[in-house]
Amino acid sequence: MKKIFEDRVAIVTGGSFGIGRATAIEFARNGAKVVVADWVEDTENLTLKGISEVRGEGIFIKTDISKSKDVQALIAKTLDTYGRLDFAFNNAGIEGLSAPAHECTEENFDKVISINLKGTWLCMKYEIAEFLKVGKGAIVNTSSVAGLIGFQGIIAYDASKHGVLGLTKTAALEYAKAGIRINAVCPGVIRTPMIDRFTGKNKEVEKQFVSMEPVGRLGEPEEVAKAVIWLCSDEASFVTGTGLPIDGGWIAG
Repeated sequence: MKKIFEDRVAIVTGGSFGIGRATAIEFARNGAKVVVADWVEDTENLTLKGISEVRGEGIFIKTDISKSKDVQALIAKTLDTYGRLDFAFNNAGIEGLSAPAHECTEENFDKVISINLKGTWLCMKYEIAEFLKVGKGAIVNTSSVAGLIGFQGIIAYDASKHGVLGLTKTAALEYAKAGIRINAVCPGVIRTPMIDRFTGKNKEVEKQFVSMEPVGRLGEPEEVAKAVIWLCSDEASFVTGTGLPIDGGWIAG
């Protein structure tokens, strides 16, 4: 049986770990060839191994999405290798340092914005240029529940993730008639290395996060991955410009 993304090509940034890894593998499971981009190369190659285990095909390209030349090189290598680009999951991001607004350093603010917001824009800029040539394409950006509501102590992260939703909505309107759909996912507390850094792998701190989740547990990266796959699929052909919460009901409370 033909897979839904057979003969298609997807880029996943931040693909070495967590949500990015799970989504890269899910794209491959559904037949896509996957370009895994990250500024940190997983020394165990677990993402590419996962892609291979589901009988998929993929390559890794080291990329700093905050640098225009790196993003351009990513797109060029993708086209050189596979000859096309159909989907992009712009997922790379950092949490930065925790501090109240008056103690957040300019260095921290600039770094978080540069990667999370500027980096997402740069990826969109060059992905959209390719999609316009063929008249179709789908992009999913990673925002956060912190892009929908405020959280104390992470002002740079909150600002960047609110900004990602602004990028998503504006670009979705600009290219709605060009066959390009652009959406975002807004994950809640997902069991990833980022959350491990927040909690310090302290079980008591993790319990505090769990207590705030109406469903009573943390989310899994694979649950976000499946939503990304749906947003890229033809099943979501009338969906564009949305920020989809995947948060166990967090913001509904």
